[in-house]
Amino acid sequence: METIFSGRVFDVVRKHAVSKTGKQMELELVFHPGGVAILPILPDGRIVLIRQHRFPVEENLIELPAGRAEPGEQPIVTARRELIEETGYRADKLEPILKFYTTPGFVREEIHLFKATGLTAGPTAFDDTEEIETLLLDLPQAMEKVLSGEIHDAKTIIGILWYSAQQPIG
Repeated sequence: METIFSGRVFDVVRKHAVSKTGKQMELELVFHPGGVAILPILPDGRIVLIRQHRFPVEENLIELPAGRAEPGEQPIVTARRELIEETGYRADKLEPILKFYTTPGFVREEIHLFKATGLTAGPTAFDDTEEIETLLLDLPQAMEKVLSGEIHDAKTIIGILWYSAQQPIG
């Protein structure tokens, strides 16, 4: 494996591999340290979301609070830090829900999704580059934004659909 780019957020490597049929392949892969997304739920059931500008897609996206793990950092530590940083909320309980790969065809990035409850409001701690607006939506409002395409961030869609699936039917 050869590193062809090493950056602050990810590395790109060239790897030689052999398929199950014996075909030689040369792959370029993105290695990312992974991160977390947090589904913060207020006592009244509303979801704490954020809106922020994402330069790669040049859009203001509605998202769950989320962030990249520091080297060697446990996901629950990242989740606690990012929740406070981006929303100001502190959680009495952070529960791991699931983990998923964002783009497994060429990116090694795993996202750990946490449910945050027992929330207490406090000051945010934005990074220098972050301009974030907090949104509080009930589940029907959030689902409408997913189904209409207004929310099109994958981790947020996954979190909202997971929350919706936990609700009693009827």
